[in-house]
Amino acid sequence: MHILKKKLIHVTRSIGIMVALMILFFCVSCADKSADPNEEEWIALFNGANYQDWTPKFTGSKLGINYKDRFVYEDSLLSVRYAKNDTFNGNFGHLFYKDKFSYYKLRAKYRFVGEQEINGPEWAIRNNGLMLHGQSPESMGLNQDFPISLELQLLGGYDNRERNTANLCTPGTNVMIADTLYTPHCINSVSKTYPGNQWVTVEALVLGDSLVQHIMEGEVVLEFTKPTIGGGNVEGYLESAFQEGKALTEGYISIQAETAPIDFKSIELLNLCGCMDKNAKNYKSYYIKPDAAACIYD
Repeated sequence: MHILKKKLIHVTRSIGIMVALMILFFCVSCADKSADPNEEEWIALFNGANYQDWTPKFTGSKLGINYKDRFVYEDSLLSVRYAKNDTFNGNFGHLFYKDKFSYYKLRAKYRFVGEQEINGPEWAIRNNGLMLHGQSPESMGLNQDFPISLELQLLGGYDNRERNTANLCTPGTNVMIADTLYTPHCINSVSKTYPGNQWVTVEALVLGDSLVQHIMEGEVVLEFTKPTIGGGNVEGYLESAFQEGKALTEGYISIQAETAPIDFKSIELLNLCGCMDKNAKNYKSYYIKPDAAACIYD
């Protein structure tokens, strides 16, 4: 009996070691898979629940005040809404994501819904925007209307009108288009019109101040280079934030509330800045801009 007991203990230990080795092999396999340098790791700027990552700034209101609850978080959507009798009085709003970025791909799914706010300007009908390379919300003036930024303008078709989307507007900025300085406020893309309340997916490729592309259905519909601070089309800014001629190499992302109800189902970002050392654990083959400080080796 004593010998049999010893054998049973030995067998149990052997099985335990085999199970432990199998678990270790499985975990290593999982780690290797998750560390695939070619696998894209998109960041959910909005995933239906992370509302705390966004901060509102309305013209005439202090940072953090969601004026008249116009930014709405409901049914896993990030929305802009106006009360039935709400009347426009110049209080444009912007909702800022917490982090700033430099080199990245951006992808958002949106739809226009409902009716425009009372007395909203005609140009703002079914009009919203993704503000790119924007100044920080903390640096905005109390009565500033738009952040100094590059607006990826979103327009919805209505009344059988042709309206391109993924256009460019430039509040407090200038850009180069085909090696020519472009100073007018807006330029249309070559996209088709998206009427009604359909869901639309828009993308942008942003590479610091070297290249920005607006993309619809996999096709580049507008591109420009060398964005800088300058020009007009922004009011109420602090002089400290308007450094004319400064290259826009990075900045914050925000969405607008300028009288048009809209829903965002998702807003996601692929950071193209990161560890480019192949010996590091977090190396990614698709990174374009190196960040040596981000490398992990242990």
